[in-house]
Amino acid sequence: MPEILFLVHRAPWPPDRGDRIRSWHMFEALAKLAPVHVAALADNASEAATAQAKMAPLCESLRIEERRASRPLALAQAVLHGEPVSNRLFRNGALERHVAGLIAHGGITHIVAFSGQMAQYIPGDFDGRVLMDFVDVDSAKFATYAEQDKRQPLSWVHAREARVLGAYEAEVARRVDASLFVSETEAALFRRQGGLGADKVRAVENGIDTGRFDPAIPLDAVGAGEGPLAVFTGQMDYRPNIDAVRWFAADILPLIRQRHPQTSFAIVGRAPTDEVRALERLPGVTVTGEVPDVRPWLAAADAVVAPLLLARGVQNKLLEAMAMARPVVASAAAATGIDAVPGEHLLVADNAAGIAEAVCALFDDRAAAAKMGQAARARMIARYGWEARLAPLGELLGLPA
Repeated sequence: MPEILFLVHRAPWPPDRGDRIRSWHMFEALAKLAPVHVAALADNASEAATAQAKMAPLCESLRIEERRASRPLALAQAVLHGEPVSNRLFRNGALERHVAGLIAHGGITHIVAFSGQMAQYIPGDFDGRVLMDFVDVDSAKFATYAEQDKRQPLSWVHAREARVLGAYEAEVARRVDASLFVSETEAALFRRQGGLGADKVRAVENGIDTGRFDPAIPLDAVGAGEGPLAVFTGQMDYRPNIDAVRWFAADILPLIRQRHPQTSFAIVGRAPTDEVRALERLPGVTVTGEVPDVRPWLAAADAVVAPLLLARGVQNKLLEAMAMARPVVASAAAATGIDAVPGEHLLVADNAAGIAEAVCALFDDRAAAAKMGQAARARMIARYGWEARLAPLGELLGLPA
Protein backbone atom coordinates (compact mmCIF):
# COMPACT_ATOMS: atom_id res chain seq x y z
CA MET A 1 0.00 0.00 0.00
CA PRO A 2 1.44 3.42 -0.89
CA GLU A 3 2.41 5.83 1.88
CA ILE A 4 3.55 9.42 1.35
CA LEU A 5 6.16 11.34 3.32
CA PHE A 6 5.45 15.07 3.20
CA LEU A 7 8.50 17.19 4.09
CA VAL A 8 7.57 20.81 4.77
CA HIS A 9 9.67 23.74 5.99
CA ARG A 10 6.87 25.25 8.10
CA ALA A 11 4.11 23.16 9.64
CA PRO A 12 1.10 23.86 7.40
CA TRP A 13 -1.42 24.78 10.10
CA PRO A 14 -2.79 27.40 10.38
CA PRO A 15 -2.93 28.31 6.66
CA ASP A 16 -2.58 32.03 7.35
CA ARG A 17 0.42 33.00 5.22
CA GLY A 18 1.39 32.30 1.64
CA ASP A 19 3.63 29.27 2.13
CA ARG A 20 1.34 27.60 4.67
CA ILE A 21 -1.75 28.18 2.53
CA ARG A 22 -0.20 26.23 -0.34
CA SER A 23 1.32 23.51 1.85
CA TRP A 24 -1.94 22.99 3.79
CA HIS A 25 -3.99 22.47 0.64
CA MET A 26 -1.26 20.23 -0.75
CA PHE A 27 -1.40 18.16 2.43
CA GLU A 28 -5.18 17.83 2.06
CA ALA A 29 -4.79 16.76 -1.58
CA LEU A 30 -2.09 14.19 -0.73
CA ALA A 31 -4.20 12.74 2.10
CA LYS A 32 -6.89 11.87 -0.46
CA LEU A 33 -4.34 9.79 -2.39
CA ALA A 34 -2.68 7.79 0.39
CA PRO A 35 -1.80 7.86 4.10
CA VAL A 36 0.55 10.78 4.78
CA HIS A 37 3.47 11.02 7.20
CA VAL A 38 4.39 14.65 7.87
CA ALA A 39 7.86 15.80 8.91
CA ALA A 40 7.94 19.55 9.43
CA LEU A 41 9.68 22.44 11.08
CA ALA A 42 8.11 25.33 13.00
CA ASP A 43 9.46 28.78 13.76
CA ASN A 44 8.63 28.50 17.48
CA ALA A 45 7.12 26.20 20.09
CA SER A 46 3.69 27.86 19.96
CA GLU A 47 3.38 27.29 16.21
CA ALA A 48 4.50 23.69 16.65
CA ALA A 49 1.89 23.04 19.34
CA THR A 50 -0.91 24.63 17.32
CA ALA A 51 -0.09 22.57 14.24
CA GLN A 52 0.37 19.38 16.28
CA ALA A 53 -3.10 19.66 17.81
CA LYS A 54 -4.81 20.18 14.46
CA MET A 55 -2.82 17.85 12.23
CA ALA A 56 -2.03 14.81 14.36
CA PRO A 57 -5.47 13.17 13.88
CA LEU A 58 -5.18 13.65 10.11
CA CYS A 59 -1.74 12.07 9.60
CA GLU A 60 -0.38 8.56 9.60
CA SER A 61 2.43 10.08 11.65
CA LEU A 62 3.52 13.62 12.50
CA ARG A 63 6.81 15.07 13.70
CA ILE A 64 7.32 18.82 14.12
CA GLU A 65 10.65 20.18 15.31
CA GLU A 66 11.31 23.76 16.33
CA ARG A 67 13.79 25.61 14.13
CA ARG A 68 16.50 27.32 16.20
CA ALA A 69 19.31 28.13 13.75
CA SER A 70 20.74 31.66 13.99
CA ARG A 71 21.44 33.57 10.80
CA PRO A 72 25.04 34.57 11.63
CA LEU A 73 25.96 31.00 12.57
CA ALA A 74 24.15 29.59 9.54
CA LEU A 75 26.06 31.99 7.28
CA ALA A 76 29.41 31.04 8.80
CA GLN A 77 28.68 27.32 8.50
CA ALA A 78 27.40 27.66 4.95
CA VAL A 79 30.51 29.52 3.81
CA LEU A 80 32.77 27.01 5.58
CA HIS A 81 31.05 24.03 3.95
CA GLY A 82 30.25 25.60 0.57
CA GLU A 83 26.47 25.22 0.79
CA PRO A 84 23.43 27.49 0.72
CA VAL A 85 22.64 29.50 3.85
CA SER A 86 18.99 28.58 3.28
CA ASN A 87 19.76 24.92 3.91
CA ARG A 88 21.64 25.64 7.13
CA LEU A 89 18.76 27.77 8.43
CA PHE A 90 16.37 24.82 8.01
CA ARG A 91 18.67 22.00 9.12
CA ASN A 92 17.55 20.06 12.17
CA GLY A 93 19.30 16.94 13.39
CA ALA A 94 16.28 15.50 15.21
CA LEU A 95 14.08 15.82 12.12
CA GLU A 96 16.81 14.34 9.94
CA ARG A 97 17.05 11.29 12.22
CA HIS A 98 13.26 10.93 12.29
CA VAL A 99 13.05 10.94 8.50
CA ALA A 100 15.89 8.41 8.22
CA GLY A 101 14.03 6.14 10.64
CA LEU A 102 10.79 6.37 8.68
CA ILE A 103 12.53 5.50 5.44
CA ALA A 104 14.46 2.63 7.06
CA HIS A 105 11.20 1.17 8.36
CA GLY A 106 10.24 0.54 4.76
CA GLY A 107 6.70 1.85 4.52
CA ILE A 108 7.32 5.08 2.60
CA THR A 109 6.74 4.70 -1.16
CA HIS A 110 6.55 8.39 -2.19
CA ILE A 111 8.13 11.63 -1.00
CA VAL A 112 6.83 15.15 -1.58
CA ALA A 113 9.16 17.92 -0.38
CA PHE A 114 7.76 21.42 0.00
CA SER A 115 10.24 24.32 -0.40
CA GLY A 116 13.80 23.84 -1.56
CA GLN A 117 15.22 23.84 1.97
CA MET A 118 13.60 20.43 2.57
CA ALA A 119 15.40 18.69 -0.30
CA GLN A 120 18.29 18.05 2.09
CA TYR A 121 16.09 15.58 3.99
CA ILE A 122 15.48 13.36 0.93
CA PRO A 123 17.72 10.27 1.23
CA GLY A 124 20.00 9.86 -1.75
CA ASP A 125 19.24 6.14 -2.01
CA PHE A 126 15.44 6.41 -1.81
CA ASP A 127 14.01 4.32 -4.66
CA GLY A 128 10.41 5.59 -4.64
CA ARG A 129 8.91 8.48 -6.55
CA VAL A 130 9.89 12.00 -5.41
CA LEU A 131 8.24 15.35 -6.13
CA MET A 132 10.01 18.60 -5.21
CA ASP A 133 7.74 21.63 -4.85
CA PHE A 134 10.20 24.52 -5.02
CA VAL A 135 7.21 26.95 -5.15
CA ASP A 136 9.43 29.82 -6.39
CA VAL A 137 12.92 30.07 -7.85
CA ASP A 138 14.52 31.23 -4.60
CA SER A 139 17.97 31.66 -6.15
CA ALA A 140 16.52 34.27 -8.54
CA LYS A 141 15.09 36.14 -5.56
CA PHE A 142 18.53 36.41 -3.97
CA ALA A 143 20.03 37.54 -7.29
CA THR A 144 17.50 40.37 -7.35
CA TYR A 145 18.32 41.28 -3.75
CA ALA A 146 22.00 41.52 -4.70
CA GLU A 147 21.20 43.79 -7.66
CA GLN A 148 18.90 46.07 -5.68
CA ASP A 149 21.00 46.47 -2.53
CA LYS A 150 24.66 47.24 -3.17
CA ARG A 151 25.56 47.64 0.51
CA GLN A 152 28.42 45.41 1.58
CA PRO A 153 28.66 42.77 2.88
CA LEU A 154 24.92 42.24 2.30
CA SER A 155 25.22 42.35 -1.49
CA TRP A 156 28.00 39.75 -1.38
CA VAL A 157 25.92 37.47 0.86
CA HIS A 158 22.94 37.68 -1.49
CA ALA A 159 25.04 37.18 -4.62
CA ARG A 160 26.73 34.16 -3.08
CA GLU A 161 23.38 32.67 -2.03
CA ALA A 162 22.00 33.17 -5.54
CA ARG A 163 24.97 31.33 -7.06
CA VAL A 164 25.27 28.48 -4.54
CA LEU A 165 21.53 27.98 -4.09
CA GLY A 166 21.00 28.03 -7.87
CA ALA A 167 23.51 25.21 -8.31
CA TYR A 168 21.85 23.25 -5.50
CA GLU A 169 18.35 23.73 -6.96
CA ALA A 170 19.54 22.43 -10.32
CA GLU A 171 21.21 19.39 -8.72
CA VAL A 172 18.03 18.55 -6.79
CA ALA A 173 15.85 18.93 -9.89
CA ARG A 174 18.03 16.51 -11.85
CA ARG A 175 17.60 13.71 -9.29
CA VAL A 176 13.89 14.01 -8.42
CA ASP A 177 11.08 12.81 -10.67
CA ALA A 178 9.49 16.23 -11.09
CA SER A 179 9.96 19.78 -9.83
CA LEU A 180 6.94 21.99 -9.26
CA PHE A 181 6.58 25.76 -9.32
CA VAL A 182 3.73 28.07 -8.47
CA SER A 183 3.43 29.63 -11.94
CA GLU A 184 4.43 28.96 -15.52
CA THR A 185 6.64 32.06 -15.34
CA GLU A 186 8.68 30.54 -12.50
CA ALA A 187 8.75 27.11 -14.17
CA ALA A 188 9.98 28.58 -17.47
CA LEU A 189 12.70 30.55 -15.67
CA PHE A 190 13.89 27.39 -13.93
CA ARG A 191 13.87 25.39 -17.17
CA ARG A 192 16.07 28.03 -18.81
CA GLN A 193 18.47 28.14 -15.87
CA GLY A 194 18.73 24.39 -15.40
CA GLY A 195 18.41 23.13 -18.96
CA LEU A 196 15.54 20.80 -18.03
CA GLY A 197 12.39 20.15 -20.03
CA ALA A 198 8.68 20.39 -19.29
CA ASP A 199 8.65 16.68 -18.43
CA LYS A 200 10.79 17.44 -15.37
CA VAL A 201 9.65 20.98 -14.47
CA ARG A 202 5.95 21.72 -14.11
CA ALA A 203 3.74 24.58 -12.99
CA VAL A 204 1.13 23.70 -10.35
CA GLU A 205 -0.57 26.96 -9.53
CA ASN A 206 -1.97 28.27 -6.27
CA GLY A 207 -5.68 28.32 -5.69
CA ILE A 208 -8.08 30.14 -3.41
CA ASP A 209 -10.87 28.97 -1.11
CA THR A 210 -13.69 31.04 -2.58
CA GLY A 211 -16.11 29.65 -0.01
CA ARG A 212 -14.09 31.15 2.84
CA PHE A 213 -13.13 34.31 0.97
CA ASP A 214 -16.69 35.27 0.10
CA PRO A 215 -17.96 38.86 0.40
CA ALA A 216 -21.43 37.55 1.28
CA ILE A 217 -20.20 36.22 4.66
CA PRO A 218 -21.07 38.62 7.54
CA LEU A 219 -17.89 39.95 9.15
CA ASP A 220 -17.06 42.34 11.97
CA ALA A 221 -16.66 45.96 10.90
CA VAL A 222 -13.09 47.29 11.00
CA GLY A 223 -11.16 50.23 9.63
CA ALA A 224 -14.00 52.76 9.67
CA GLY A 225 -12.81 56.27 8.93
CA GLU A 226 -13.96 59.51 7.38
CA GLY A 227 -12.44 58.77 4.00
CA PRO A 228 -11.58 55.85 1.71
CA LEU A 229 -9.39 52.99 2.91
CA ALA A 230 -6.48 51.32 1.12
CA VAL A 231 -5.29 47.99 2.57
CA PHE A 232 -2.12 45.95 2.24
CA THR A 233 -1.96 42.43 3.72
CA GLY A 234 1.05 40.21 4.29
CA GLN A 235 3.75 38.89 6.58
CA MET A 236 5.34 42.11 7.79
CA ASP A 237 8.83 40.89 8.59
CA TYR A 238 9.29 39.81 4.95
CA ARG A 239 11.57 42.21 3.10
CA PRO A 240 9.55 42.60 -0.15
CA ASN A 241 6.44 43.42 1.92
CA ILE A 242 8.38 45.90 4.07
CA ASP A 243 9.73 47.68 1.00
CA ALA A 244 6.27 47.77 -0.57
CA VAL A 245 4.50 49.40 2.38
CA ARG A 246 7.34 51.87 2.96
CA TRP A 247 7.08 52.96 -0.67
CA PHE A 248 3.31 53.24 -0.54
CA ALA A 249 3.19 55.11 2.76
CA ALA A 250 6.01 57.54 1.98
CA ASP A 251 5.63 58.20 -1.75
CA ILE A 252 2.23 57.05 -3.01
CA LEU A 253 -0.19 57.82 -0.19
CA PRO A 254 0.69 61.56 -0.15
CA LEU A 255 -0.21 61.75 -3.87
CA ILE A 256 -3.56 60.06 -3.19
CA ARG A 257 -4.28 62.36 -0.25
CA GLN A 258 -3.85 65.40 -2.49
CA ARG A 259 -7.12 64.34 -4.19
CA HIS A 260 -8.69 62.41 -1.31
CA PRO A 261 -7.37 64.06 1.87
CA GLN A 262 -9.09 61.66 4.27
CA THR A 263 -7.61 58.50 2.74
CA SER A 264 -6.23 56.02 5.25
CA PHE A 265 -3.83 53.15 4.68
CA ALA A 266 -3.93 49.98 6.79
CA ILE A 267 -0.94 47.63 6.89
CA VAL A 268 -2.40 44.31 8.03
CA GLY A 269 -0.20 41.38 8.99
CA ARG A 270 1.80 39.67 11.67
CA ALA A 271 5.30 40.48 12.94
CA PRO A 272 5.68 44.08 11.74
CA THR A 273 9.28 45.21 12.12
CA ASP A 274 10.26 48.44 13.83
CA GLU A 275 10.59 50.17 10.46
CA VAL A 276 7.03 49.13 9.58
CA ARG A 277 5.72 50.27 12.98
CA ALA A 278 7.44 53.62 12.41
CA LEU A 279 5.20 54.24 9.39
CA GLU A 280 2.31 54.96 11.79
CA ARG A 281 3.91 58.36 12.33
CA LEU A 282 2.86 59.28 8.79
CA PRO A 283 -0.59 60.83 8.24
CA GLY A 284 -3.32 58.27 7.63
CA VAL A 285 -1.22 55.14 8.25
CA THR A 286 -2.31 52.31 10.60
CA VAL A 287 -0.27 49.20 11.39
CA THR A 288 -2.51 46.49 12.84
CA GLY A 289 0.00 43.75 13.57
CA GLU A 290 -1.38 40.22 13.63
CA VAL A 291 -5.16 39.98 13.26
CA PRO A 292 -7.32 36.89 13.92
CA ASP A 293 -8.90 37.12 10.48
CA VAL A 294 -7.77 39.17 7.48
CA ARG A 295 -11.17 39.04 5.78
CA PRO A 296 -12.80 41.93 7.68
CA TRP A 297 -9.96 44.20 6.54
CA LEU A 298 -10.35 43.08 2.96
CA ALA A 299 -14.12 43.62 3.16
CA ALA A 300 -13.56 47.13 4.51
CA ALA A 301 -11.06 48.11 1.81
CA ASP A 302 -12.04 50.54 -0.91
CA ALA A 303 -8.87 49.38 -2.65
CA VAL A 304 -6.43 46.58 -1.90
CA VAL A 305 -2.91 47.55 -2.91
CA ALA A 306 0.14 45.42 -3.68
CA PRO A 307 2.97 47.76 -4.75
CA LEU A 308 5.63 45.04 -4.58
CA LEU A 309 8.96 45.88 -6.14
CA LEU A 310 10.04 42.23 -5.90
CA ALA A 311 7.60 39.33 -6.13
CA ARG A 312 8.09 35.67 -7.00
CA GLY A 313 5.35 33.25 -7.96
CA VAL A 314 1.69 34.01 -7.37
CA GLN A 315 0.67 36.42 -4.62
CA ASN A 316 -1.97 34.82 -2.39
CA LYS A 317 -2.81 38.26 -1.03
CA LEU A 318 -4.16 39.22 -4.45
CA LEU A 319 -6.13 36.00 -4.92
CA GLU A 320 -7.76 36.55 -1.52
CA ALA A 321 -8.63 40.18 -2.25
CA MET A 322 -10.05 39.34 -5.67
CA ALA A 323 -12.09 36.45 -4.26
CA MET A 324 -13.53 38.96 -1.77
CA ALA A 325 -14.61 41.08 -4.77
CA ARG A 326 -12.31 43.94 -3.82
CA PRO A 327 -10.80 46.21 -6.46
CA VAL A 328 -7.04 45.66 -6.58
CA VAL A 329 -4.14 47.87 -7.63
CA ALA A 330 -0.91 45.95 -8.09
CA SER A 331 2.55 46.44 -9.46
CA ALA A 332 3.44 44.40 -12.54
CA ALA A 333 5.70 42.23 -10.37
CA ALA A 334 2.85 41.44 -7.96
CA ALA A 335 0.40 40.68 -10.78
CA THR A 336 2.77 38.32 -12.61
CA GLY A 337 1.47 34.77 -12.80
CA ILE A 338 -2.17 35.64 -12.06
CA ASP A 339 -4.51 34.71 -14.89
CA ALA A 340 -6.46 37.97 -14.95
CA VAL A 341 -6.95 40.81 -17.42
CA PRO A 342 -5.54 44.20 -16.35
CA GLY A 343 -8.24 46.81 -16.54
CA GLU A 344 -11.01 44.22 -16.20
CA HIS A 345 -10.10 42.20 -13.11
CA LEU A 346 -7.49 44.48 -11.51
CA LEU A 347 -5.42 47.59 -12.21
CA VAL A 348 -1.66 47.37 -12.80
CA ALA A 349 0.83 50.22 -12.53
CA ASP A 350 4.51 50.43 -11.73
CA ASN A 351 5.50 53.92 -10.60
CA ALA A 352 4.25 56.02 -7.71
CA ALA A 353 2.22 58.38 -9.89
CA GLY A 354 0.62 55.49 -11.80
CA ILE A 355 -0.35 53.57 -8.68
CA ALA A 356 -1.73 56.73 -7.04
CA GLU A 357 -3.77 57.51 -10.17
CA ALA A 358 -5.17 53.96 -10.27
CA VAL A 359 -6.21 54.09 -6.61
CA CYS A 360 -7.79 57.51 -7.06
CA ALA A 361 -9.71 56.26 -10.10
CA LEU A 362 -11.27 53.56 -7.92
CA PHE A 363 -12.14 56.08 -5.23
CA ASP A 364 -13.61 58.46 -7.83
CA ASP A 365 -15.88 55.86 -9.44
CA ARG A 366 -17.25 53.49 -6.85
CA ALA A 367 -19.60 51.79 -9.33
CA ALA A 368 -16.71 50.94 -11.66
CA ALA A 369 -14.67 49.75 -8.69
CA ALA A 370 -17.51 47.46 -7.55
CA LYS A 371 -17.89 46.09 -11.08
CA MET A 372 -14.18 45.30 -11.21
CA GLY A 373 -14.39 43.56 -7.84
CA GLN A 374 -17.27 41.37 -9.01
CA ALA A 375 -15.42 40.50 -12.20
CA ALA A 376 -12.37 39.58 -10.12
CA ARG A 377 -14.39 37.25 -7.90
CA ALA A 378 -15.96 35.56 -10.92
CA ARG A 379 -12.47 35.02 -12.31
CA MET A 380 -11.28 33.44 -9.07
CA ILE A 381 -14.26 31.06 -8.95
CA ALA A 382 -13.79 30.01 -12.56
CA ARG A 383 -10.01 29.68 -12.54
CA TYR A 384 -8.57 29.13 -9.07
CA GLY A 385 -10.34 26.40 -7.09
CA TRP A 386 -7.77 24.42 -5.05
CA GLU A 387 -9.08 21.02 -6.07
CA ALA A 388 -8.60 21.81 -9.75
CA ARG A 389 -5.19 23.40 -9.20
CA LEU A 390 -3.78 20.40 -7.31
CA ALA A 391 -5.41 17.69 -9.42
CA PRO A 392 -2.09 16.91 -11.24
CA LEU A 393 -0.51 15.60 -8.00
CA GLY A 394 -2.04 12.14 -8.38
CA GLU A 395 -0.77 11.77 -11.93
CA LEU A 396 2.69 13.07 -11.02
CA LEU A 397 2.95 10.60 -8.14
CA GLY A 398 1.51 7.74 -10.15
CA LEU A 399 -1.34 7.38 -7.67
CA PRO A 400 -4.98 7.13 -8.77
CA ALA A 401 -7.24 9.86 -7.38
